[in-house]
Amino acid sequence: MVQTDISLLTRECSDWRASLRSQREQINGFKSQLQELANRPLSREQLTEVEHYHNQFHIQLINIHDLKQLVKAHDRRVSFESVAHQGQITEETQQDHESLLEEHNRLELTLNELRQAFTDFTHRTQ
Repeated sequence: MVQTDISLLTRECSDWRASLRSQREQINGFKSQLQELANRPLSREQLTEVEHYHNQFHIQLINIHDLKQLVKAHDRRVSFESVAHQGQITEETQQDHESLLEEHNRLELTLNELRQAFTDFTHRTQ
């Protein structure tokens, strides 16, 4: 068992879920932008990029959903263990929390790179 600040873990989970919701909304906004771009006359190369971004947005929305579900399940596990073990959690749960933080940071980096690339693409096609 590991003694840790349960409220901190719960707050981090809540922050991650809020961040993921925000990222999802932004990706959905990009999908709408992409649809508007696709309705314009575009070159074959630009159409290939439109398809690329369409696929990337779909994949990243799945990644966001999957990570959000993992965080939600982890948060429930932290709450359960803290009640069952008088404010303590297992080492495995603590390690899972650290792994989720790393996964969240990796996804955020990927989404930032995608956001920048898409922004560059939209500027080039206007």
